[in-house]
Amino acid sequence: MNITGFGDEISLDLTEQLDVLESEGIKYLDFRSVWGKSVVELNEHEIAIIKEELDKRRFRVSSIASPIGKTDILEDFSSQLNDLDKVITLAKTFDTAYIRVFSYFIPQGENPYTYREVIINKTKALVKKAETKNVILLHENEKGIYGDIPERCLDLLTEVDSPNYRAIFDIANFVQSGVRPFTKAYPLLKPYLEYVHIKDARFSDSKVVPPGLGDGEVEELLTQLMKDGYNGFLSIEHHLGPDGEFEGCSNSKLFQEAAQALNSVLSNIQAKGG
Repeated sequence: MNITGFGDEISLDLTEQLDVLESEGIKYLDFRSVWGKSVVELNEHEIAIIKEELDKRRFRVSSIASPIGKTDILEDFSSQLNDLDKVITLAKTFDTAYIRVFSYFIPQGENPYTYREVIINKTKALVKKAETKNVILLHENEKGIYGDIPERCLDLLTEVDSPNYRAIFDIANFVQSGVRPFTKAYPLLKPYLEYVHIKDARFSDSKVVPPGLGDGEVEELLTQLMKDGYNGFLSIEHHLGPDGEFEGCSNSKLFQEAAQALNSVLSNIQAKGG
């Protein structure tokens, strides 16, 4: 398993992102934003600067963490297709096959299954583009979207039925959706799991906490992943800010706290012979 991390949860500045990642022995970057700009907002000059810096310091991009699908299901879809073209180009530039996507926010109080057909059709349109460009769209189980619980994640993955559409397993997001990640979600999603977001949370108040300190069954999940031969990425996404969301919580010390907590969990597993 390779450890990567969301650099923008360290700092808005690229150099500080890479400095802190390197200090924790991490040479991969989950690329979501830099200088306060999302990956879909960066211009060609900025992309060239980032590429030069990563190459110079021998960093690799583990995924393009795009915001595609993290919108209301009723919003215009054409912009999502345009954004996918942009991030596919980014994925090729940074030599990664992985692009993160979501499955649309459901209007509050409405039944998610009301929008099932339109969500599946939109997802299939995105995946069709991915197939032609040989990239893999990774669906993240974000809170409040169609695929926020394992049953609906599985519904999407089986209905779309493509090797270019696979699952990100976000531990804390499952907890915040009332699901036990290892006990309930992993058995359903194991065949499709391609990427893991390392953050933990508590059932009692939904608060995000360092890995291993919440109800996310982090040690149990990682132990089983090792036994199952998982060799993908573990991505540190600390979300340890005041609201448990990325916005406003770029903080190098909190990222390091999360990285060290993950290392502690991995050390415990090794000590137990995992």
